[in-house]
Amino acid sequence: MKKSSKSSPSTTPSRREAVIYARVSSKEQEKEGYSIPAQLKLLKDYAVTNGLSVAQEYVDVETAKQTGRTAFGEMVAFLRKSPSVRVLLVEKTDRLYRNLKDWVTVDELDVEMHFPKEGVVLSRESRSSEKFMHGIKVLMAKNYIDNLSEESRKGMNEKAEQGIWPTKTPLGYKNVTAPDGKKIIAVNPALAPAVKHLFEWYARGDVSLHEVTKRAHAEGLLYAKSGAKVTTSTVHTMLRTRLYTGWFEWNGKLIQGKHEALVSTELWERVQAVMDGRFAKKLRQGHRDFAFSGLITCGACGCAIVAEIKKERYVYYHCTGWADKCQGTPSVCRRKHMREEALEAQFTELLGRLRFDDDVLEWMRDALHASHADERREHEEAIKRQQAEHKRLQERINAMYVDKLDGLVHTAFFNKMSNQWRAEQLVCLEAIERHQNAEKSYMEEGIQLLELARNAQRLFAKQEPREKRRLLSFLVSNCRWNDGELTTTFRQPFDMLAEAVATPIPATTPEGVIPAKNGIWLGD
Repeated sequence: MKKSSKSSPSTTPSRREAVIYARVSSKEQEKEGYSIPAQLKLLKDYAVTNGLSVAQEYVDVETAKQTGRTAFGEMVAFLRKSPSVRVLLVEKTDRLYRNLKDWVTVDELDVEMHFPKEGVVLSRESRSSEKFMHGIKVLMAKNYIDNLSEESRKGMNEKAEQGIWPTKTPLGYKNVTAPDGKKIIAVNPALAPAVKHLFEWYARGDVSLHEVTKRAHAEGLLYAKSGAKVTTSTVHTMLRTRLYTGWFEWNGKLIQGKHEALVSTELWERVQAVMDGRFAKKLRQGHRDFAFSGLITCGACGCAIVAEIKKERYVYYHCTGWADKCQGTPSVCRRKHMREEALEAQFTELLGRLRFDDDVLEWMRDALHASHADERREHEEAIKRQQAEHKRLQERINAMYVDKLDGLVHTAFFNKMSNQWRAEQLVCLEAIERHQNAEKSYMEEGIQLLELARNAQRLFAKQEPREKRRLLSFLVSNCRWNDGELTTTFRQPFDMLAEAVATPIPATTPEGVIPAKNGIWLGD
């Protein structure tokens, strides 16, 4: 993670100022040296070619999956306080952001964004089609990292099926590497005795969580990394953790682990009985799942709109009307009701604004494929690098095997090194599979987003209440109800799509009739 700055010695009023932003997603990519230098060179050359003066350069070497990147935050702060710098240069969309919060942050800066590798320049004056396609790329980038996370979860599921705890270990265990190269958990002899005593003390039923925690401190039960004393909430979590019995739950399944148990199943169940007796809560009463719960606020006072059933069959929505929020108007708000069918009709009409014809869909598909040809090349290059590394490791194994046959290498040493290299080969194969699956889904999910928008109205009509709510949460925001009228806004980039679809299509030009896709997306 680093930041560097550079000012042009020959800045003139005729040259606009710009900032450069470059990012790679991991320390490993930085070490490979192929990404950051290439990005900076491309962007600097682009600035010179287009007569731009580079005011600052910002570089991040960390993931963009979460918000809060250091250099990114510094760049945003700089642009907010520098009204003369209104140009942002980034190699391509997924270098700038892969989460929706950062997208909104940059959009609010009102800067002109240049993406040289994609051949795109975006500003307030850009056409709706350009803004929409940019939004689709952001959602695709987010889906891409979500897909990588899904691939990671698949690997965790496979480990769990084999009886190996696949994630962070609780206190009392530690992560170790097995002879076959797999990460497993083993008993931590420094903490295990204190963990066992926790269960024994609490199972008696006459010791509180607070007292158990104090006893654990006396026995030296501390957090492994920080060395701080464990909290009462951590002790509560530990006492609920089945992993200590040698079994664990994963994706709703009970699996017998290959690790050593610290407590017996009988002791663990006795602890659960004590805890359930002390902390039992009333069961939640069954309730109907209302389609629009949590989506709408009152336009008069800002309180939540909630649903209730009248005459055991009709669903009405009304304002909660809490006095501290309504400023003296709760009785007025609460007297106004709206039938669920009326709200559904208004949402249905709203989603109809996203419809577009086959020509537009085909054009957007072509645009997505063309703009992400470079993305596909990067996946192919990453796969080639992993294949080359796999081949290099195999050649090492073959060469050492020959040396073993010739008596130049001891069998024990050969077995140790070959196991290590085969484990590294497995990592290469897993990386290849992730890139292949992610690249395939990258474009597929982009097309699915377009199909979702195009068919939103039809899908909405067919769904159960829970799915209606999920679909609306994805597409719209700021839903307000006042005097029987529903007002809402589409989320990005669907707001741009609705705007583009609503644009009047000119019937003719001097050259003749304009197809619908050109009239809406490509301008005159």
